[in-house]
Amino acid sequence: MRITAAVSRATESGFTLETVELDPPREDEILVRIAAGGLCHTDLAIRSAITAEHGPVVLGHEGAGVVEEVGDAVAGVSPGDRVILSYRSCRRCGRCLAGRPAYCEDSMRLNNSGRRVDGSATMRQGGAPVAGSFFGQSSFATHALASTDNVVVVAPDADLTTVAPLGCGFQTGAGAVLNVLRPGPDAGFAVYGAGGVGLSALLAAKVAGAASLVVVEPVAERRALATRLGATAVVDPAAGDVVAAVREATDGGPTHALDTTGIPSVVADAARALAPTGTLVVVGLGDAQLTLDLQDLMLNGKTVRGCIEGDAVPQRFIPELLDLHAAGRFPVDELITTYSFAEINRAVDDQRSGRTVKPVLVW
Repeated sequence: MRITAAVSRATESGFTLETVELDPPREDEILVRIAAGGLCHTDLAIRSAITAEHGPVVLGHEGAGVVEEVGDAVAGVSPGDRVILSYRSCRRCGRCLAGRPAYCEDSMRLNNSGRRVDGSATMRQGGAPVAGSFFGQSSFATHALASTDNVVVVAPDADLTTVAPLGCGFQTGAGAVLNVLRPGPDAGFAVYGAGGVGLSALLAAKVAGAASLVVVEPVAERRALATRLGATAVVDPAAGDVVAAVREATDGGPTHALDTTGIPSVVADAARALAPTGTLVVVGLGDAQLTLDLQDLMLNGKTVRGCIEGDAVPQRFIPELLDLHAAGRFPVDELITTYSFAEINRAVDDQRSGRTVKPVLVW
C-alpha cells in the first residue's frame, strides 16, 4: 500500500515527507494507522548509522494509532483497537523468559537492523528498499507494521497524542525510577537532564514519595517547569559546583540518581554527588568512554548501572502508567508540545534548543 512517511536520507538533510510502498501485514504482523508519534533523542542519535548502512530510513519508535488489519496468526489484537507501540523482543531467549525483554538477546536485529528478522524490507520506493522496522514499527509514517510483542492495547477513548511517548521516553524515565531505583519515602532523588525522560522520572519519583527531588538542568524554562511539577530544588550547572549544590539540596547527597544526558563529565559528577551506598542509573546515549573515581565507588559502596527502556515489560508497565495518569499523578500532558508531521524538522530544532520538552507529531 502507498503511505506517506518522513524519510531521512542523511543526518544533515533533515526529514522529508515522501510516498513509500508498505508491505501488507504478514501472518504475524499488525497494520496500524498512526495518529501520533513522539520524537525521541534515539531517533536522531541512530539515524546516521542506519543511513550509512542502508540508505534512506523511516524512523519513529513512539507510535500510537488504530489497528487496521492483523495477520492470521495474531491473537489478542483486533482491527479497531487503539494501541501504543513500543520496542520489540523475541519472547523466547533466556532474558525474555526471565522477565527482562529490554535486554533481549536478539534486540539489535529486532529493533535496529532496518529490516525484518529474515532480512526483508517492509518498505520500498521506486522498487528500492527503504530501511524500516525501527523498533519494530517505523512510526514516522501514516501507517506502520508492528507485532504482538511491541503492541499495547489501550482504552477506546485514550488520547493517542498524550500516550504515544509512553512507548519509549516516558516509559524509560518512569521505569528507571519505579522499576530499578525504587526510592522510598526517605530517599533523596536527583535527575540530570530535564527533557522528556528526566521529567517523567521526576514525576515517578514524586509518585514513589521521595523526600527530596532535585533536577539539574541548564535551560531556565525547563528548571521552572520542573519546579511546577514538584521538584524541591533545581540546579543550574552553569552556576557553580554542581556536586556541592546537589549534596546540599539532598542533605549530604542523593541516595538515588538518574542521568539522562549521556555526557561523561555529568555522569562522573552524578556519581561523585551520591550519598554513600547510593545508586546512579544511566539511560543516556553518549560517548562510549567514561572515567569514574574507583576509590569513591568502592569505599562508599556506590552503584552505577545502565538501564534500557526502564527495565519495563510494556504490556504490564504502560497500563500502570496510564492508571497513574488517569489519577492525575503522572501529568505527562504538561511535557508535550504537538506538531504536524509536516513540521517535523521544526520539532527537531525545538527539541535540540530546549524550547520543547517532548515533541509529539500528529497527522
